Amino acid sequence: MPPGHWLLGHLRERRRDPLRLFTTSQQLLGDVVRYRMGYIYVEQFSHPDQVRQVLVDGKDIYVKGTIWDKLRPLIGNGVVTAGGQEWKRQRRLAQPVFQHSRLEPICLIMTETIAEVLESWHAPNTIALFSQLRKLTLSVVIRALFGTELAPQLPAVSDSFVAALEVTNRRIISPIPYLPWLYRAPTRDNLAFRRAARDLSKVVEEIIRRRQSTGDPASPDLLALIMAAQLAEENQITPRLLRDEIMTLLLAGFETSATTMTWALCLLERHPEAWRCMVTEVDLALGGRTPQFADLVALPYTRAVIEETLRLRPAVWAIPRMATRTDEVQGFRVPRGDIVVLVPYVTHRHPDFWEDPHKFDPTRFLAPGRGEIHRWAYFPFGAGQRKCLGMDFAIMEAQLTLAMIAQRYQLHSPDQLDVRPDPYVTLRPTGEVPMLVFPR
Repeated sequence: MPPGHWLLGHLRERRRDPLRLFTTSQQLLGDVVRYRMGYIYVEQFSHPDQVRQVLVDGKDIYVKGTIWDKLRPLIGNGVVTAGGQEWKRQRRLAQPVFQHSRLEPICLIMTETIAEVLESWHAPNTIALFSQLRKLTLSVVIRALFGTELAPQLPAVSDSFVAALEVTNRRIISPIPYLPWLYRAPTRDNLAFRRAARDLSKVVEEIIRRRQSTGDPASPDLLALIMAAQLAEENQITPRLLRDEIMTLLLAGFETSATTMTWALCLLERHPEAWRCMVTEVDLALGGRTPQFADLVALPYTRAVIEETLRLRPAVWAIPRMATRTDEVQGFRVPRGDIVVLVPYVTHRHPDFWEDPHKFDPTRFLAPGRGEIHRWAYFPFGAGQRKCLGMDFAIMEAQLTLAMIAQRYQLHSPDQLDVRPDPYVTLRPTGEVPMLVFPR
């Protein structure tokens, strides 16, 4: 255990710079580090075999715990927050929706939306890259869910969701536990959240009612697929469950995707050779036309850029679990009630499993080297039964976005801006990330 404050333990270091705390502790103390966060004990495991034991072998021992309860006011009892049999039922409902073969109709929705946002960049120009990509990813996930049905209300829905999410993020990083009565107090954050969540729920529930009354089995959007899956499973539509899953998908498909694409473009801008390789691949594969679903396999380097970005800058940078009973992980005793934290940001840089681990090198994820990557040394989407269902959706969106940007623009960072990671709920970049955009 690293030295800490007599009362607070390592809370101050955790709040001040968790990436430094977790990284330095692993380098100095090894793959098992124990911390005391106030009265709570936390074990950090960094070895890939330990990752497997916690997320896969010990899936019934190490559960998500109560931190995710702070998401409930926003997304209800969706697949992220549900547990036990309820979670299994919801996972079973959602899984077919995200099968790779089901994503082809979504591809066209994505490319149309991406093109609209990219046209608004008006190069040459300076853009706030992170804000622009947040706008893009939220527009994509809303249209993927609802098609064009929400087009007139898209700005208002986007604003409401962002407002509610920002309050939720602040609640998650707060050390105060989830206390429903506390969220009813008339504070500025609570009032802003209630207003945004009310407006958002009203729109979503109205669309659900409309779809139920009219029916649209031919619709290619995710809402139609989710409704069909629910009908097949339960012979009825449960509006509340449907609303919760929609809100969960809005959450999952927004901030993490925007964060990943922002980091990818920052890394590419700092590594011109990687940018040239990606542009060459895109030009040869597409010849200037809009990418289609079948083109994704012809863009392996573009996908490798995304995967290497997720190695160095994983949007989900830490995965906490709670031990429901006393256990042993590779000889280390984990008492019941302790928090176990797996840190992709650390394991993805483990020198025993990655050559030159701090270097940005997308070729790691190309054949034949890809086959040499340790199965559990890389887990940006989690692992085991709670592995992210939307992985293929997210990678497809990122591939399409990077390819379409590469077709249109060249990006330069003003004054070689050093963008630092901000370990918020996701691993955000610090600031808006100003970027100079020039037409190719």
